[in-house]
Amino acid sequence: QLQLVESGGGLVQPGGSLTLSCAASGFTLDYYAIGWFRQAPGKEREGVSCSSASGGSTNYADSVKGRFTISRDNAKNTVYLQMSSLRPEDTAVYYCAAARYIDYFVCPLGADYAMDYWGKGALVTVSS
Repeated sequence: QLQLVESGGGLVQPGGSLTLSCAASGFTLDYYAIGWFRQAPGKEREGVSCSSASGGSTNYADSVKGRFTISRDNAKNTVYLQMSSLRPEDTAVYYCAAARYIDYFVCPLGADYAMDYWGKGALVTVSS
């Protein structure tokens, strides 16, 4: 069964940190571009970060730039999203997604239409 599973969500105080993991099973992430998305209550889903399949290109939404870091460990078939200096407005369900048919060096920030596989999401709540 081909799937992505997020973990690491939870409740954190403003200014705190969390790291989300996204583990793939049934396929290898080596040739997949990765996107992290989030959807806050009452809002549309937005692209947060991305990594090209090569791993050499990453990008971030302006709202998280300098605070979030995407990384991938192909040996573990896992992608990570390190989040620091968290704010209440970062509260959302976070999804990872993988795209197979994107140029090896392209980072598809926000390109949800291009994603082939999606995780079920991990809730991140930033509150005191």
